[in-house]
This record gives sequence, C-alpha cells and structure tokens, in this order.
Amino acid sequence: MNMYSESATLVTAAAPAGYIDLATQEALRGKRAGVKALWPFIGPAVIASVGYMDPGNFATNIQAGSRYGYRLLWVVLAANLIAMLFQAMSAKLGIVTGRNLAQLCRQHFSSRVVIGMWIASELAAIATDLAEFLGGAIGLSLLFHLSMLASLVLTGVATCAIVSLDKRGFRPLEIVIIALVAVIGLSYLAELVIVPSDWHAVLYHSVMPELPDHDSVLLSVSIVGATIMPHTLYLHSSLTQQRTVACGDAERRKLLGFSNKEVVVALGVAGAINMAMVVMSSNAFHLSAPATADIASAYRTLGPALGAGAAGLFLVSLIASGVSSSAVGTMAGQVIMQGFVGYRIPVWLRRAITMVPAFVAALYFDPVRSMIFSQVVLSFVLPLPLVALVVLSSRRSVMGEFKTTTSTLLAASLFTVLIIALNAVLLIGLL
Repeated sequence: MNMYSESATLVTAAAPAGYIDLATQEALRGKRAGVKALWPFIGPAVIASVGYMDPGNFATNIQAGSRYGYRLLWVVLAANLIAMLFQAMSAKLGIVTGRNLAQLCRQHFSSRVVIGMWIASELAAIATDLAEFLGGAIGLSLLFHLSMLASLVLTGVATCAIVSLDKRGFRPLEIVIIALVAVIGLSYLAELVIVPSDWHAVLYHSVMPELPDHDSVLLSVSIVGATIMPHTLYLHSSLTQQRTVACGDAERRKLLGFSNKEVVVALGVAGAINMAMVVMSSNAFHLSAPATADIASAYRTLGPALGAGAAGLFLVSLIASGVSSSAVGTMAGQVIMQGFVGYRIPVWLRRAITMVPAFVAALYFDPVRSMIFSQVVLSFVLPLPLVALVVLSSRRSVMGEFKTTTSTLLAASLFTVLIIALNAVLLIGLL
C-alpha cells in the first residue's frame, strides 16, 4: 500500500460516524450549486484567515495609511495574493494525504530536522499568541477603561471558551470565528462610511506599485512579513485533513475545488479588511496625524478626528481580532505539538503556558515593543514551513497524482525566496 492510500485509510478510520452530512453529500454529487454547494465546506480557510487580520496587521496597516496614504495598498493586495497560494497548498496537502504539514514533516524528514522545526514552531506559536493576546487585551483596556491585568485575564477566558467549542464538533467553533470575522469586517465597513474615501485613488494605488522612500520599503517588508504566518500553514492542513472523507480521486478533486474557492473567498475578505484598515488610517491620520504608529495612538486620535463612534468601532474590531486570532493560535499550537512529536496537552494548559509571556510583556515591558519583537521571531521561523510545504508538495510519494504542478511549484519557490529575502531585510532594519 502506498503513502497515498495509507493516508486515506487513516482518515476514514479516524472519521466519526455521520461525518459526511446530507448537504456535503449533495454538494459532492453535484446536486447543489453556487453558494449552497460551497457552504458545507466553509470553515477551514475562514479560521486560517484570522491570522491575516490579527493585531500585528492592525499595527502595520495603521502605519502604512498614516504615513503614506493609499500608496502602499498595492503591497497589501500583493501579499494577500501570495498568501492565497500557500494556504491553498496547505489545504491541498491535508485533503490529499489525510495528514497535516507537521505530521508529514515528522514522517519524511530526519529526527534532528523535525525536533528543530518543532522547537522553532513552538516559539513561533508563542510569539504569535503574544501579539494577538496583547492586541485583544489592549482593546479591552481602552474600550472599557480596565487595567491591563484585568484585560489580559478576560482575553484568556474568552479564548479558552472559544477553543473549548471544538468538543461539540467543528461547526460551532467555525460559526463563532465567522461571526468574529464579520464583526471586524462590518466595523471597517462602517468606518469607511463615516469618512468618505477617494475610491479612484484607492483603485489606482491598489494596482500601481510605488515606494516613495526608504522607510516605505521597510514598512512594505513588514506588511509582507506579517501577512503569512507560520501557524496558519500548519493549522490549515490540519483543518482539512479529517473534515470530509473523500471516496476516491473524483471526490478529492471536487473537495480541492471547493477548498480553493473557500481560500479565495476567505482570504479575499481578509485582504479587503486589511486594505480597509489602510484606507481608514489614511482618511483619519495621513493629513492630521501622519506620525500615528501604534494602536493606542490611533484610538486616541480617532476620537477627535472622526468621533467617538469611529473610535469605538476601531476597538471593537481590535478586540474581535485579538480574541479570535488568539484562539486560532492556541489551536495551531496543539496541531504543531501533536504533529511533530505525537503528544497533546490540555487546551487550558497550553493557554496558560502561552499567556505567561503576554502577562510578563504587558506588566513589565512596553507592549508595543514586545509585539514588534514577536514579529522578529516569526521572521526567523517563517521559512521553515514554506520550504517544507514546497518540498512535500513536489513529491509524488507524498501527493500521488495530485503532485503540485511545475508552474505552481515554480511560483511557490519564487515567492518563498522572495519572502525569505524580505524577512532578512526586515530583520536588518529592526536590529
């Protein structure tokens, strides 16, 4: 039995009874069309997309809009398009093999490489959670005038409550995440309504590359570096690996088609929200407060500039972003540990472990500088899952006849080299 069929057997054995519901069956058999056909498969990419709307993205987008207006919108769009490719590859890996990226690394790479990747990935998960956890806590603190300690505790409780929903199946958790993403999106839609935008200029700068000065280069690098997160690549492959059991290659091809559509929709929404952040920041700060560079300053400036309603919406979206992305980070941490070393710890214990650095950073250090430091850690770790994803996707022994095409691999390899180079530039600029 080859690798491909072994993986499929494992998935079938692990799938609970009744895992394929009537809606899924009808979609796979072509009895549903349009949104009705896609809906049963919505979830994995939406959860992964939360990593593209975390508080780290808030910080970089605020700086981009306040300092350069609309001129870096093309960077946000390009970074999102690259992210679509890698997330689609990650989802495909889980659907075709029935294993996630971390499990396949353990199976195909040497033990030393696996241990090194596991340690680095755990550090990345903690660093990711640090920024997300702090972002949510800062939002709660500013909106409700709470102490940072109380805000951190509330963020931790909310995160644990969301993650615990997986005990009731995948759908309740996905619905909560979708709802939080909707809160972020609607908040920024309302922000754009409050202040009119120059949509002709928005469209122009979304497709016309421009780097006004050296600082804009560094900021563009940070936007790209903060867009693709290591944990989303591990998590996405896990979310698709046992969600729907495919019976034969024909159904796998249909699943891949639905997965690719979901990636485009979910990350398209995430990209639109990120671009809306830049547009809002440009409208609010570019002329009146071009030096706005962090979340707290943005909130304090938004009130006088656009009114209390706009400032409140900004914090509501930040809280939704922090809580949802922190929950997703906790899920990714479980996948990383279980995939690389075959060991799983209780969610509450992982949540407690990853909360400690955030508490220390918030209570004893500058939270903003701590968030920047976390992005440096991510820059070091990001190449590992990118290279692993490209290597594994290129192997017929792993993917069978679903081996990624040469053109896709060339594009992924080129983008991997580009992202590694950009992250090197980011690190040089930060050190």
